[in-house]
Amino acid sequence: MKTSMNVLLTGASGTIGTEVLQQLIQLEHIRLTVFDVKNARTKKLFAPYKNQINIVWGDISNEEDVSRIPAKLDAAIHLAAIIPPLADAKPELARKVNIIGTRNIIQHLQNTSPEAFLLYSSSVAVYGDHIQNPYISVTDPLNARTEDIYAQTKIESENLIQHSTLSWSIFRLTAIMKNHKMTKLMFHMPLSTRMEICTPRDTARAFTEGLKHRSELSGRIFNLGGGERCCISYREFLERSFHLFGLGAVNFPDHAFAERNFHCGIYTDGNMLEDIVHFRNDTIDSYFIDVSRSISFTKWFLSSMFSSIIKQILLNQSEPLKAFKSKNENKMNLFFFPKKNPVSVLHS
Repeated sequence: MKTSMNVLLTGASGTIGTEVLQQLIQLEHIRLTVFDVKNARTKKLFAPYKNQINIVWGDISNEEDVSRIPAKLDAAIHLAAIIPPLADAKPELARKVNIIGTRNIIQHLQNTSPEAFLLYSSSVAVYGDHIQNPYISVTDPLNARTEDIYAQTKIESENLIQHSTLSWSIFRLTAIMKNHKMTKLMFHMPLSTRMEICTPRDTARAFTEGLKHRSELSGRIFNLGGGERCCISYREFLERSFHLFGLGAVNFPDHAFAERNFHCGIYTDGNMLEDIVHFRNDTIDSYFIDVSRSISFTKWFLSSMFSSIIKQILLNQSEPLKAFKSKNENKMNLFFFPKKNPVSVLHS
């Protein structure tokens, strides 16, 4: 590794990005450039680090903005992306940021830093539905459904990177959990889903440590997950989460949760990345300990007092349930297994 490294970080204001930022600024040999959109939130977020980082404000989908990123970079960690549920609500924005933004970063690096090492965050979503077989390896086909805009943008971005002239490595991230917000997406995942989580700090460590292992990582794709100590069923995950937040039982009606067409699973080859960069510290239990510490008694008390109202508000957002009630076959097939028609018996 060089005495000093000039590193670019995109998406530094995101859940993983803020962890990567905090880890990188602790390293004396890193000279860090952050590229992010300028708004009230990001200005406040980056203010404490203004003397430690070089900030380039801009829109990643704008070539001119990206061109202001310094040349002669040694590495880039590209995390910037529009994720669900915003990616579902604004698919064109997701395509602009995720695909065009990635293309712009690649072109800028090829033109100004052709020797740079690019680390890219992809997603377990690219594998599509694994409800029947939860075990996933990096050699599995990419079967994301057409309607999953986020997954499709990740697949296209992966292709752009693999066909670039850069040295690169792609990490396909499992479900990254930190004080996970309950949105309508919670009903998209079947309760029987086997899932493997990873915390943002462990995920960030994989990227920061990855900078030291270019020769082992270059030109390769890895599944990034927390390992066997971070595996759980979605039903148990929700039950433990609801208990901590004071919401009681996960007692939603039938058809509130989808039966299929989501993603997540358990990586069979996740140890390949761990054996190189040694990023895992957290477990599913340490995750829930952190969650419990983040919930004040007042918040827990209010949630427990109004749990039935909160759960009804959540239920009202269930798209699988709306599809089921609509009796529209096309909508139902997005979330549920098609009903088998009874076999006709012909009598002679």
